[in-house]
Amino acid sequence: MMQGIRIAGATAAFVGMSLGIAFAQDTSPEEVSEASPLFVRTMIVGEADQVQERQFFGRIAALETAELSFEVPGYLSVLEAPRGIRIAEGERLAALDLDPFERAVETTELTLAQAERDLERLQTLASRNVSSEVRAQDAETARDLAEVALRDAREALADAQLIAPFDGIVADRLVATFTNVTPGQPIVRLHNMSETRVEFDLPERILAMIGDPSLVEFSTVLPGQADPVSLAFREIQAETGAVGQSYTISLAIEGVVSALVFPGKTVTVTARLLEQTDGIPVPATAVVTQPNGDTAVVAVAEDNGTLRSNFTPVEVRSATGVDLVVTGLEPGTEIVELGGHLIGPNTELARYTGLIVEGN
Repeated sequence: MMQGIRIAGATAAFVGMSLGIAFAQDTSPEEVSEASPLFVRTMIVGEADQVQERQFFGRIAALETAELSFEVPGYLSVLEAPRGIRIAEGERLAALDLDPFERAVETTELTLAQAERDLERLQTLASRNVSSEVRAQDAETARDLAEVALRDAREALADAQLIAPFDGIVADRLVATFTNVTPGQPIVRLHNMSETRVEFDLPERILAMIGDPSLVEFSTVLPGQADPVSLAFREIQAETGAVGQSYTISLAIEGVVSALVFPGKTVTVTARLLEQTDGIPVPATAVVTQPNGDTAVVAVAEDNGTLRSNFTPVEVRSATGVDLVVTGLEPGTEIVELGGHLIGPNTELARYTGLIVEGN
């Protein structure tokens, strides 16, 4: 019985080996799938002179902000300054009770008229030797003092009305109507919008790279608008902020500004600068470190429908610690932007064009 079991097991093993050999012999080399090429993302490197572009968070600002006040005391009877409303130059913002000032003008006008009559009478008497010349001179002085008093009264009447000195936006009202105010007491805070500014903080390190900010091309997209507008450099605050070692750059918006653009609104400032370098900018992912420690980029060229790779030695520099430039590479060369560290000497390459591959 045991001997029969051994014979049956040996027979089964032999049959299995025979089937395996037969399966291996029936599989042809053409049915074995070929290795897929390595898909890499490539780019064409440009010239050495490149436009460097950066974006900063900025804010709309007024040319200046002033707190307007009266030069004379009085009773505030009119306050025509709604917050957030644009005011034209010369428009009245507030006014004191004008009755006392108008009466003062009338009084001084009467005083001046009387002084002129007295002067004319005393001069006539002095010419006839009826009155002394001294009295005529005193009358002339009284006439001059009356003229000065009239000018003061008229100026006080004009100062009793608060007139906008420029085109602006009412930021805030600082007093209430029907109150007594004193000279110099702030009444209205007004933003000067005769030129709308955009301000942003520029780090000290980037300012050292730029040099002269007037050589930079600035632009932004204003709230409520789709197209960017140009910004002209105006000034730089010559002291750094308390935090971050940054300088405040002030730019002027060129063109017509919408009435909805208020100081304090945030905008994105785009700065573009033509940078002249001694190398060609490349992304950090394009630089490959070779086994001997040298740096290179993988240049590719198409040969009969396939990509040929060529490890081109380059020297790498970085002025900012972020952007890389290389020397030893010709402009217009197609290089591997991403995936160069996976390429071997005989690796077949293909351009990566997306997640979907069309074909049979």
